[in-house]
Amino acid sequence: MNRPENDASPVRVAVIQSSCDESKSANVAATLERLADAAARGAQIVCLQELFHGPYPCQTEDHDRFAEAEPIPGPTSQALARAAEQHGIVIVGSLFERRTAGLYHNTAVIFDADGSTAGLYRKMHIPDDPRYYEKFYFTPGDLGFRSFDTQFGRIGVCVCWDQWFPEAARLTALTGAQILCYPTAIGWLPEEKDEWGGSQHLAWETMMRSHAIANGVFVAAANRVGQEGDIQFWGASFVTDPYGNLLGRANQQEQETLIVECDFRLIDTARTHWPFLRDRRIDAYDGLQKRYLDAP
Repeated sequence: MNRPENDASPVRVAVIQSSCDESKSANVAATLERLADAAARGAQIVCLQELFHGPYPCQTEDHDRFAEAEPIPGPTSQALARAAEQHGIVIVGSLFERRTAGLYHNTAVIFDADGSTAGLYRKMHIPDDPRYYEKFYFTPGDLGFRSFDTQFGRIGVCVCWDQWFPEAARLTALTGAQILCYPTAIGWLPEEKDEWGGSQHLAWETMMRSHAIANGVFVAAANRVGQEGDIQFWGASFVTDPYGNLLGRANQQEQETLIVECDFRLIDTARTHWPFLRDRRIDAYDGLQKRYLDAP
């Protein structure tokens, strides 16, 4: 059942940032406990961090890591579905999907508050940077940019590296999303943090706040936290309103569940005062389908 259009009550959105150890079962169990706690505190939509069920696997190119993947539905996704039904909450869960032999995706599943699957999003932009060797593991998504009706609102999902692309946010917003959720795994490398750490974190947050402003939507980013291998994940999960105002930000060192209220009626207010969607020149954007526009 979708949220009635005349329901004016705020929605309580949670982002959960966690540290992970090598035990998948322990990580999943801890997440289920934190989901129960978030629900007890009134959360209605809960976004988990990218690949929450274990350490971030892409710091090296290791064939053994493929054993961590699961089909969807599978044991971890079914555990999230049961939690959604048990607690009456919507869950955005990020998983290492084994689609078939030799075909793997970085996939987010959206579970409605009755435990049903509202939708599936496969990460579209796949990075290949030092300690982020995702192209070795993940096939680019083939489902496009999407949003999904749930009991507590229409949710759009992109995953981590997607957050740097305004096209992804725009196309997801244009499908009717009221909130964009970004499961994330981003942090500092030791050789870069002293010189570039501050600007890297600021750019990350600023980029997503700009998506909220440009599209008139809420944005929720759930990042992991803690030291894993060479990466110090910086946490700082946050939620912002359609004006780009921070409604809350988690700390940078510890596990935390951040819960804020989001009044989706503010979307119409923001879009009528800042009518960016109205003033788009859709007749003039053909160049966006090209890799680069060479000078005439």
